Amino acid sequence: MYCPKCGQQQPDDSKFCGNCGANLQEVKQEPNSTPPASVAENQNPAPQPVQQPIQQPTQQPTQTKPKQPWYKKWWIWVIICVGVLILFSLIGNASSSKQPSYSSKSESDKATQSETKGSDKKNSDTQSAASSQVEKPTEKPKKAEPTQSPVPQEYRNALNKADSYCNRMYMSKQGVFDQLTSEYGEKFSADAAQYAIDNVKADWEYNALKKAESYSESMYMSKQWIYDQLTSEYGEQFTESEAQYAIDNIKADWNENALKKAQSYYNEMSMSKDSVYNQLVSEYGEKFTESEARYAIDHLGN
Repeated sequence: MYCPKCGQQQPDDSKFCGNCGANLQEVKQEPNSTPPASVAENQNPAPQPVQQPIQQPTQQPTQTKPKQPWYKKWWIWVIICVGVLILFSLIGNASSSKQPSYSSKSESDKATQSETKGSDKKNSDTQSAASSQVEKPTEKPKKAEPTQSPVPQEYRNALNKADSYCNRMYMSKQGVFDQLTSEYGEKFSADAAQYAIDNVKADWEYNALKKAESYSESMYMSKQWIYDQLTSEYGEQFTESEAQYAIDNIKADWNENALKKAQSYYNEMSMSKDSVYNQLVSEYGEKFTESEARYAIDHLGN
């Protein structure tokens, strides 16, 4: 028999259609009855595969996305930024093009101001001459506030002592320092003495020259002996360059000095001429040259 719904042939003892599930007990047809006309027309001699009815998909209503606000779209902000940059560049070009006119205007203003200043200056001169005759109220002089020196009093005292030793006694730099720090001298600290040496106004070459003149005029010393006395660590302690400056610039008669020394040995110590000569030229004695010593012996007299 055939299913009245789908038209498929089913076994005679079937209660339900194996294709569409229709109830076949309600069908009252003979087993050999012909299928419905719609089925007979389309039926082929060979059995065809069961075609299940195609269920068309139900169309769901399309959900439209909500439109995004314009200010959340990135490309709009790009356009805005580019427009702002172009606007600023146009404003800058416009201001730079207007600047020369301002400068020219300012120059003209300066010229007019200078002219007015010239006339004002003449008027002010006349007014100042008139106002100079008017007595101005005297202002009370401000009291000078005592300034505290950053240098300790001990350092300033050492400087005063150094100035005295240097410019009155013509001592060397090392001699002044030793005198300031000596336990038998001024007993200043080493820092105070060094401050004094660094800040005292002195010409050490001039001091060496004055010492050399003193040795020559009062003690009649030879050139070599004066040099040795100036540079000795037990003497004046000048530097070699300072001592040499003194020797080169001293005005002394070394022959006369040798004669003065010879007379002292000969007359006061009753030495013979030969002994006097040897004493004058000895490196442990007066250190005169042989020519200077010979001059002294020749002028001793009888």
